[in-house]
Amino acid sequence: MEARVLERGETTTPDAPHQKDGVTPVERKSLEDLLLGRGRVSAEDIRKVRLLQQERGERLERLLLDLGFISEDDLISLLSEHLGIPLVGRKEFPAVPVTLSAVNIQFLRHSKILPLEIQDGTLTVAMADPSDLDSMHGLEVATGLHVRPFLAREKEIIAALEGYEEAKEPAVETGELSLEYVGSDEEDVNHLRDLASEAPVIRLVNLVINRAVEQRASDIHIEPFENELKVRYRIDGVLHDIEQPPRRQQAAIVSRVKIMAKLNIAERRLPQDGRIKLRTMGKEIDLRVSTLPTLYGESVVLRILDRSTIVLDLEQLGFPADTLGEFEKLIVRPYGMLLVTGPTGSGKTTTLYGALEKINSPDKKIITIEDPVEYQVSGVNQIHVKPQIGLTFAAGLRSIVRQDPDVIMVGEIRDPETAEIAVQSALTGHLVFSTLHTNDAAGAVSRLLEMGVEDYLLASSLLGVLAQRLVRNVCVRCREAVPAEQALLGAGEVTSATAARFASAAAASATTNGSVYRAMGCEECSGTGYRGRSGIYELLLMNESVREQILKHASADAIKTVATGRGMRTLRDDGWLKVREGTTTVSEVLRVTQEE
Repeated sequence: MEARVLERGETTTPDAPHQKDGVTPVERKSLEDLLLGRGRVSAEDIRKVRLLQQERGERLERLLLDLGFISEDDLISLLSEHLGIPLVGRKEFPAVPVTLSAVNIQFLRHSKILPLEIQDGTLTVAMADPSDLDSMHGLEVATGLHVRPFLAREKEIIAALEGYEEAKEPAVETGELSLEYVGSDEEDVNHLRDLASEAPVIRLVNLVINRAVEQRASDIHIEPFENELKVRYRIDGVLHDIEQPPRRQQAAIVSRVKIMAKLNIAERRLPQDGRIKLRTMGKEIDLRVSTLPTLYGESVVLRILDRSTIVLDLEQLGFPADTLGEFEKLIVRPYGMLLVTGPTGSGKTTTLYGALEKINSPDKKIITIEDPVEYQVSGVNQIHVKPQIGLTFAAGLRSIVRQDPDVIMVGEIRDPETAEIAVQSALTGHLVFSTLHTNDAAGAVSRLLEMGVEDYLLASSLLGVLAQRLVRNVCVRCREAVPAEQALLGAGEVTSATAARFASAAAASATTNGSVYRAMGCEECSGTGYRGRSGIYELLLMNESVREQILKHASADAIKTVATGRGMRTLRDDGWLKVREGTTTVSEVLRVTQEE
């Protein structure tokens, strides 16, 4: 058989359908039935895909992935089962590339084919689409070998081919001389837009987002460094590295994200913020996008807001029964101010949404002003601040009061003017919820006094302060019970005071023999030992003793001492409660709380 070099985009058309090792049109139809039968997609999803297929002419599987109706992992496992073609992963690709002198590398990239092995007249290949009969037949014509396909992920095939190409490229010594093409801004923008519009880049960005949602990540970090481009997921509050895309794709990946978020792709000197709304894996997802210029390019962070995972039920957030009871008494008061404090990402806004959901009723008018509005709550008037046009927290709050609300939620008290208006609103018959960035509940009082709020006004208006943190839940599948003393020793250096308080808590352990749990790691929790998060809380209630301290301008430590003397449970003590309940571990509580 005469061999011929195949170029990029070229295939050959056989005289008759080439059905071996492939899939016929009849089988293609049954794939749709398999997807429906397994409940992976709905009939409405298929209808939408078919309509789009008429416009774009692409494969059913490709459109299902692009529209986010199914994850790549689910689809590829179903395809492997349905076609009877084994699945091969990146670890099984050959370290040394199989050379096909009769086949152009561009043809392999275009057809998403990776040669794996040649043996006994058979060429084994990894394919993203084993139903691409034309490409398979073209390979047989060009090489004179029988082609045996394996199924592999498209991203892994492309990455392997690019790695092989890089290995073949000779290194060029440039010394101190560096030449860089400088075009016009318009040329530059058009080039970036072209890069971001290439199918592999679009699919890579979609894959990064889909896998982040699959792994329950709250944030995606795309960070450029001198010799690498890092992509990291924040899962349960902790960052994890994932497979790194090629460094040279940085501009294309960042431009793709900026196009999706409707940002200016030509502006790379200033930070930008945007928003993406998309559907992936059958769920509506909002992404808050932030770009920041760094030494080696733009750093991009995407905050994932998955409405299907938000918990607005206070009972499910991890409140101890006594703290929840006191908190619920505060949120039904007719007027006054209630604050929730903690660092960024500690669940403050979720707690306030839960409070609003609890008291939301037809007889109450509730207005919020937020930056940004993270979740939409039915029956609540929500305002998004826009400082560039003068709609700040203070300006918006001043107008909200004239709207005759019963309940007001201010996303955050950041400045003296907002603090003053919030206090005045609480004194004039409104129930005001807000957040502050302080380390504990008592610190919120000191912060407001430092902002210039009059002590007597604060003492009269403040109902209480809730400080909170999020701790990771120990994985119930792989956790291991250990003696409490051993768990404390394994958590690192601790003071004698901490050891004494922990020993006191461990003595009342709910687990057998005074044991607590430590994290181990398994497939269920991706080897971390933890899965999911819950809150630990510190509720400072206003009483005469605390009000006296406010009027004296006492320090946060003095206020905390008085409050704990009246029965307030601190963040760390609430953490010990979660430890002895078997919810979390000693090391996790020590990680998120500070020494008291």
